[in-house]
Amino acid sequence: MLRIRDKSGRLVRLRANRAQREYSARARRRNIVLKARQMGMTTWIAARFFLATITRRGTLTVLVAHDQQAAEELFRIVRRFWENLPRWLRTGVLRTSHANVRQLVFPELDSEYRVESAADPEAGRGLTIQNLHASEVARWPRDPAATLASLRAAVAPDGEVVLESTPNGSEGCFYREWHAAEETGFVRHFLPWWWADEYRRDAVALGELSTEECELIAKHGLTREQIAFRRELRANFRGLARQEYAEDAESCFLASGECYFERELIDARLRALSPRSHEWEGKPAPWIFAPPREGREYVIGVDAAEGGVDGDYCVAEVADRGTGLQCAELRGHFAPLEFARRIIALAEKYNGALVAVERNAIGSTVIAHLERERYGNMFSWSDGKSGYPTHPGTRPALVDHLAACFAHEPEMVSSPVLLREMRSFVRGRNGTPAAAPGAHDDCVLAWAIALKVREESRGQRGKPAFGTLP
Repeated sequence: MLRIRDKSGRLVRLRANRAQREYSARARRRNIVLKARQMGMTTWIAARFFLATITRRGTLTVLVAHDQQAAEELFRIVRRFWENLPRWLRTGVLRTSHANVRQLVFPELDSEYRVESAADPEAGRGLTIQNLHASEVARWPRDPAATLASLRAAVAPDGEVVLESTPNGSEGCFYREWHAAEETGFVRHFLPWWWADEYRRDAVALGELSTEECELIAKHGLTREQIAFRRELRANFRGLARQEYAEDAESCFLASGECYFERELIDARLRALSPRSHEWEGKPAPWIFAPPREGREYVIGVDAAEGGVDGDYCVAEVADRGTGLQCAELRGHFAPLEFARRIIALAEKYNGALVAVERNAIGSTVIAHLERERYGNMFSWSDGKSGYPTHPGTRPALVDHLAACFAHEPEMVSSPVLLREMRSFVRGRNGTPAAAPGAHDDCVLAWAIALKVREESRGQRGKPAFGTLP
């Protein structure tokens, strides 16, 4: 019974396309959707929640758009659903007592559908929400994380939440929500542009295909007509094509600012990792990429944080001292003593590894706990004190060495979390290397310390800085 305006302006019945069917097949109570442009997902989710609102008593649905104009446009879609229902429904149980520019109230059901703007800091405050639809989260203004936290707090325990957006840079609220989905219990839905049937062009003049185009055809079953559309995208959108018409869930998050590391190598390495590698994220247990081997020596680089659940992460990265291979990663929100004990367990597992902790701020507390727990194999700086100091004099050398190692042997890195942090690690306006606003660099710093300590300790024995895979 639901009607929409199609791209030609005609009033037509809503029928599910491939993207909408794929989403519905996997949707749960908590969902996050990363999509290409104009896939019809905002309309589809609005329709699902409209049906839930008019078929369940006492239902409040809140759709939050990124600005006032978008909120009014989305409400027109929802109002159109209602206006095109049979008259006997609209004048009967679905009679509205209030229908302004952003609100439909159904008194017979004690239900309501309202559309808010994320520009309003009071959006959703004081409500109990059964269905929350957060649209284009990557483009929310002000403090989107605070707005989203307030809205989430208003959702009933058995309520449904959908966060959906096209990508907008490799930092910010939506970027963090996408990559924290495993940890927060959200189901990820990635919708590439080729799932939209209309994204095709005449392929008569297509000519010879590139290696990349042949790989896309082989991997995803694309047609020549879709390849013709892709070439048109590249001509019209240039560098923004990967963001506006997403092809994978990594390269679509374009870095804001000049990436400090080689982005193409990062994206290629992310694509090469097994699907299982992307499923481990969010687990506090150590992530083992290469188990310890008898007779091998290992180095652990450590970046400590305060331990709060909303702040930076505590990270320990394990490197094979001989080859530079990333062997394991520990990442989570831990109190200093708990983190120290987890480091010791990891170090003992890896043959009593040499542990190098960033000794600034909270790192000094972690070092103190490690020493009280009597862990003996600690890295000491030239001043004789345990730990690796990071400051303007040492930090550039750390990240430059990491950049050189990665450019030489990208296959040594196995963690998608580390790779994504490298992707959002940029050169600021003053040339200083740092995480982009809203992004993390905990894994980057821990891995940089591990590699630098490995180089320095190997250099003392006259061995080369780079190794090869065993």
